Amino acid sequence: MDKKHSNKWSDFKTSLELTQEELTEIDLRVELLGKLLEIRKEKGLTQSELAKLCNVKQEYLVRLEKSKTAPQIDTLLKILVPLGYKLDIVPIQD
Repeated sequence: MDKKHSNKWSDFKTSLELTQEELTEIDLRVELLGKLLEIRKEKGLTQSELAKLCNVKQEYLVRLEKSKTAPQIDTLLKILVPLGYKLDIVPIQD
């Protein structure tokens, strides 16, 4: 039986059978890492340049941007502050 598989994240995540809280956490992580990548590109920085600016290893940024690792809060701040950003805590909107 050949089924076509969707490449959409929304289709895939519903197949994971996770709780709503787990799905929300995943969505927040994806949004955060996507925003970090967007900021780096908007600033015209390579991963190597950002790594030097933030005093982190380039390999770490590669893993972060590929969602292979989740940032610790101190490392996240280490990246955000030199880019001119801060971390805010806001209510989750459905």
